[in-house]
Amino acid sequence: MERKIVIVGGVAGGATAAARLRRLSEKDKIILFERDEYISFANCGLPYYLGGVIQDRDRLIVESVENLSKKFALDIRNLTEVIAIDRLKKTVRVRNLRNNEEYEESYDKLILSTGASPIKLPLKGDDNVQHIFTLRNIPDTDKIETFIKDNKPKHAAIIGGGFIGVEMAENLTHRGIHCTIIDLSNQVMAPLDKEMAKIIENELTRHDVDLKLNDSVEEILDNGKKLLLKSRSVVNADLIIMAVGVKPESKLAKLAGLKLGSKGHVSTTPQLQTLDEKTNDIIEDIYAIGDVIEVIDPIDQSITAVPLAWPANRQGRLVADHINGKKVSYKGTFGTSIVKVFNLVAASTGNNEKSLIRKNIPHHSIMVTRGNHAGYYPGAQDILIKLIFNSKGKILGAQAVGGAGTDKRIDVISTAMKGGLNVEDLADLELAYAPPFSSAKDPVNIAGYAASNLLNGSYDVFPMTQIDDLLNKKAFIIDSRTKLEFELGHIHGAINLPYSEVRINSTALPLDKKEAIYVYCNVGHTAYLMIQVLKQYGYEKVFNLSGGYKLYKELHESPKKLMHLSTHEDIHVELKKEESQSSYQIDKKIDACGLQCPGPIMQTFKALESLKEGQVVQVEATESGYRNDIVKWCQNTGNTLLLNEVDGGIYRAVIQKGSGSPKNNLSNVGRTDATTIVLFSGDMDKALGALIIAQGAATMNKKVTIFATFWGLNLLRRSEKIKVKKSFIEGMFGWMMPRGPKKMTISKMNFAGFGTKLMRSVMKKKHISLIEAQLQDAINAGVQFVACQMSMDVMGIKQEELIDGISYGGVATYLAESENAGVTLFI
Repeated sequence: MERKIVIVGGVAGGATAAARLRRLSEKDKIILFERDEYISFANCGLPYYLGGVIQDRDRLIVESVENLSKKFALDIRNLTEVIAIDRLKKTVRVRNLRNNEEYEESYDKLILSTGASPIKLPLKGDDNVQHIFTLRNIPDTDKIETFIKDNKPKHAAIIGGGFIGVEMAENLTHRGIHCTIIDLSNQVMAPLDKEMAKIIENELTRHDVDLKLNDSVEEILDNGKKLLLKSRSVVNADLIIMAVGVKPESKLAKLAGLKLGSKGHVSTTPQLQTLDEKTNDIIEDIYAIGDVIEVIDPIDQSITAVPLAWPANRQGRLVADHINGKKVSYKGTFGTSIVKVFNLVAASTGNNEKSLIRKNIPHHSIMVTRGNHAGYYPGAQDILIKLIFNSKGKILGAQAVGGAGTDKRIDVISTAMKGGLNVEDLADLELAYAPPFSSAKDPVNIAGYAASNLLNGSYDVFPMTQIDDLLNKKAFIIDSRTKLEFELGHIHGAINLPYSEVRINSTALPLDKKEAIYVYCNVGHTAYLMIQVLKQYGYEKVFNLSGGYKLYKELHESPKKLMHLSTHEDIHVELKKEESQSSYQIDKKIDACGLQCPGPIMQTFKALESLKEGQVVQVEATESGYRNDIVKWCQNTGNTLLLNEVDGGIYRAVIQKGSGSPKNNLSNVGRTDATTIVLFSGDMDKALGALIIAQGAATMNKKVTIFATFWGLNLLRRSEKIKVKKSFIEGMFGWMMPRGPKKMTISKMNFAGFGTKLMRSVMKKKHISLIEAQLQDAINAGVQFVACQMSMDVMGIKQEELIDGISYGGVATYLAESENAGVTLFI
């Protein structure tokens, strides 16, 4: 018996349903209506065409109307819009957009695959602004491409930091357009948790994409050339991309009396049949699929919506099967997704912690970092996996950020979730291994081990968000890495007790076995090993930092530091590859890819040991901290950094042994044009003298460091009172000490404050900047201020009480600066 099956919407789900229907039955008449010109196109590829990665526009068209019609004997009517459904007559009202004529078409079965449309925010001042675009289909793409070619914009404002926003930022950057992403949320990429998204944000920043988070567009100015944000900052916008999300195209369903969910998506049965909005009865002859429908979250059976390509295609096939009598059902959507962001990949599946907290679902999480393949095989890159699970080991979700192979790991975990496997099963998975592809223990296996260890009590974790509170409480925090790793960077307030020394230096541990101990290393593995030792020593409360110091650096260091030298350096190492390579000959090449810190530094050290003075080594690493570490290391060893660049996901450094050519010598060892000032005093006149000397030295292109210790810390205190938790003694210190430079008094003839007021008055009359202005002038001149961490601990001063833009360190920091200084002053 011949049936007439009408499909509304010819992209993704609609095209898939049509092809599957024909494969199952040669008798049926299949009519496919598509409002736009194109059907079955690769909308996920649109940003990459605009970025020039996909150069042939025709490659975006998966199937043309002609080819699909002939191949499957379909009646495809593009540029035709279905505007109404008559459920009683079983007809649809159709408008031909070529000539605006309308007609009716009957159906036996009707499939709605109307998709979703981009959300267009109303913006004040957007009247007659012609360069605001959305990106959903090929005509949208053509408009943007034409605009770029005709107008050659230099600045693009992208409103929204989701998939489209991030992909457009990358691809427009490739075309030489400076991009700014504006998002109302406090992060990009909503499927990721904040700490995972921060890695992506850093990657965007490293590639000169500006981020305006927790912000929104208040008004369009200058005929659309500038955007005024709620924060009152102004963004240049020769091109504006609206990428704040999509809304379901459910108007047709609503007019037909079909049941819609709370956000306007069409409700369906597991067989994807629609429901009557009043009676909730199943409408057996009308189906709905794709971005227009709501789906079940298999984790907790809650209602959600997932506008992705895979669910739409899967639903299209299932509908065709059900129409042809097969027993099928759609079991829900995990929302497995992935995005490329310059040299990184971010992927996720299932629930993130934000959604679980919102749903009040108890859960645990672990974070592991491992190479995407064997570290000794060239080109290994890290993958950070966050695995989320409940107390019974059920996997609730996962996220991963890293290099090549990140997709594979999330796909494996998503498959495990679909199969009902738990975290212990992840450890038991037998995954393909060869050095170019993985390690004998795959990162997914490692995630399974870590989660299983947490559940069986082998160790516990503490999150990054607790660190500041722990430091304020003077908690016992151990850095279990080597001394070299510790010196290259650490959490201030932690003590360095390398794992290799814990057995011979156990006296450094607390006497009270019930005192909580917090341990960290680079990625968590060494800390885990130390925790096992501590537990056998009888310590009951031992915790591992989730994500390790490597993630801590991502969250706390400016991403600009990973790309550029410190602002105190006189010479920039960013040389063009063709220029730099012609000026030296490489005597040795080292592949340190896949090694964790301090592995790349140690490989560099060993390589230079084997070379003669003046010879050159090239080192390639994938450890992101290497780019910053190699600068510090060369400065402190007297070697010369000739090149420091990023090539894809590879960090490449070229180092000459010894001082080398004065033109490229970046070493500060032994330099005599540096000045270090140790400020002990809290007196206004002495601190003022230190600031004047520092500014004078800075104007002579000297590197100047003021090391503030004990009473000198008061110069760096904020003038306003900051609420922080303190003991009684710490509070007494804070009450007695001046809060910031304005409250500092002179050392002689203060006369209960009158002398200080008189001096400030005289300084004003003689047009001499007051001490608070001198402090800001010194900062602007490039003077580096370092607050002594030990003195802060003694005097109960917290980091929150000190001004922004300063560093923290101890005697090692002072010695490192004074060793390189031609002048050292104590004030």
